[in-house]
Amino acid sequence: MYVTTVLGNLLILVLICLDPHLHTPMYLFLSNLSFSDLCFSSVTMPKLLQNMQSQDLSIPYAGCLTQMYFFLFYGDLESFLLVVMAYDRYVAICFPLHYTTIMSPRLCLFLVLLPWVLTTFHAMLHTLLMARLHFCEDNVIAHFFCDMSALLKLSCSDTRVNELVIFITGGLILVIPFLLIITSYARIVSSTLKVPSARGIRKAFSTCGSHLTVVSLFYGTIIGLYLCPSAHNSTVKETVMSMMYTVVTPC
Repeated sequence: MYVTTVLGNLLILVLICLDPHLHTPMYLFLSNLSFSDLCFSSVTMPKLLQNMQSQDLSIPYAGCLTQMYFFLFYGDLESFLLVVMAYDRYVAICFPLHYTTIMSPRLCLFLVLLPWVLTTFHAMLHTLLMARLHFCEDNVIAHFFCDMSALLKLSCSDTRVNELVIFITGGLILVIPFLLIITSYARIVSSTLKVPSARGIRKAFSTCGSHLTVVSLFYGTIIGLYLCPSAHNSTVKETVMSMMYTVVTPC
């Protein structure tokens, strides 16, 4: 599955670069999403595969923090890019005659650069807050990667500041983007149903179907895992849910 993810996303990037007909806003955002997916899966999967092969389940402290930083970085980047792509589809379907005017090169560049800047600061914030904590004797992470919540459980320091920042930024990074995507698709559905035609509906859903599938898998598992935690969730169940958005979604 990891090899499929790498080859598939690389193929998308190469095709978009080589074909001048694909140098449009939609494929600009798609190429950034493919690059993000490629890196997101590469943050955790190579180390997991190495652990399975060698049976050496250790990871250095510095390596753990580095993995956490890039995991947050590319995970947040994916979240923002999914919002940008939803907005792009909203403009294309609801305002087709004004699409080229609204999605100007300047706006497209801004919509690409803004997620990269925001995710850099957000990931750095959590990494620095985690680096200030102390870890005592218990250093076994009940996960297949250095997940932030799993690391907090191991700390013998006061983690209230970390938890507060996670709660506040979690709403900004996950809930608000998810609501914006839902709003965009509600407007798309409303616009499509105003002029009901089988061809128009097919075109709308063929354009948005794959994006909606990724959104459902990505946000569904993350919200269920982090924002709606259950005391009955076993370690195996949490690991499987994490696999859904770290491995399956990029694939």
